[in-house]
Amino acid sequence: MTIAYFDCFAGISGDMTLGALIDAGAERALLDATIEALRLGDEVSIEVRHETRGHVGGTRVLVETVHRVERTIPTLRAVVEEADAPDRVKTSVLSAIDGLARAESRVHALPEDQLHLHELGGADTLVDLMGAFWLLHGLEVEQVYSSPLPAPRGRKGDMPLPGPASVRVLEGSGAIFEATDSTLELVTPTGAAILAAAAKFERPAMSLRSIGYGIGGRETPGNALAVWVGEQVAAETGVLLIETNLDDMAPNLVAALCEDLMAAGALDVSVTPALMKKGRAGHLVTVMAPPELVATLTDHLLRHSTTLGVRMTGARRVIAERRIIEVHTPLGIAHAKVKELGGRPIDVTPEYEDCRRISRETGVDLRQVMRAVDQAARKQLGLDN
Repeated sequence: MTIAYFDCFAGISGDMTLGALIDAGAERALLDATIEALRLGDEVSIEVRHETRGHVGGTRVLVETVHRVERTIPTLRAVVEEADAPDRVKTSVLSAIDGLARAESRVHALPEDQLHLHELGGADTLVDLMGAFWLLHGLEVEQVYSSPLPAPRGRKGDMPLPGPASVRVLEGSGAIFEATDSTLELVTPTGAAILAAAAKFERPAMSLRSIGYGIGGRETPGNALAVWVGEQVAAETGVLLIETNLDDMAPNLVAALCEDLMAAGALDVSVTPALMKKGRAGHLVTVMAPPELVATLTDHLLRHSTTLGVRMTGARRVIAERRIIEVHTPLGIAHAKVKELGGRPIDVTPEYEDCRRISRETGVDLRQVMRAVDQAARKQLGLDN
């Protein structure tokens, strides 16, 4: 799966995004197609050129408005809906516009139909948003990721930093902010809207195909946005396996030991029947531990079992992505665990405790409840085909 990682070391804006994506290999002609699709040829002109900021060289995109026409939120949406562009692109643009509308409405305490967007209501905003998502579409990017965002302190005129509109747009998106000594606005509302509509705020494992730098308008060293484009690879992490043999501990105590180890932070605990010396039946206890909890979990094993020692070995594991969803069924609401690869769901498992609760409350057989939750979850995820 092709992914894009936005490295926002100097912030992000709409024009920086356009420049970075073109510098990473997207077709310049898609910007002309954007203007044509939006029917903004009489209002907007675009210039693309190479510029440097200190030691960083990249692509600068200037979106100039010939004569400015401010548009309301409903008008912005209408222009996008009527545009001759891919549906996937328009859906993303409308999501970004919705984010801007919610943010501006909260900042100014006004309903959408009374908002005056000023600079955000111009044709350049439409070009920045549709251009960004169309360029991503052209690069066949299926998932966007983003680095933490720089968050300056202070004020720009009467406006606090970071800008209230940008912060509001990113509210609830999972965006991570890091303090910076800068006293400039580094994340614009348009840049924030692009990330809020498309990005996960984490660093992916990827095989790099290309990297582009979008140059910002300020003549300051390093004023650029980097976009890395490549193929996502399976997430691989290091763990340690702690093992010990037990042949003189009651099974119910072994079960309690496993529960306590999980509660202490073990990633997994398994017990395997084993034949010990002198033919005694025993158990092999294996604890999968993150490196930072090895000492704690080892101490717990030594203190709360009959073992006199443990063995430790390093291991690598490749893990699938997973998330929890809420599933509505005629029997009740339950949760299900979704397994994903490359950002796409491939399997789903009903949560046992939820299904057990519904079974008790309704008197319906547990197997039937689990089947109902499984079917509803698969339909919700599009896995029922």
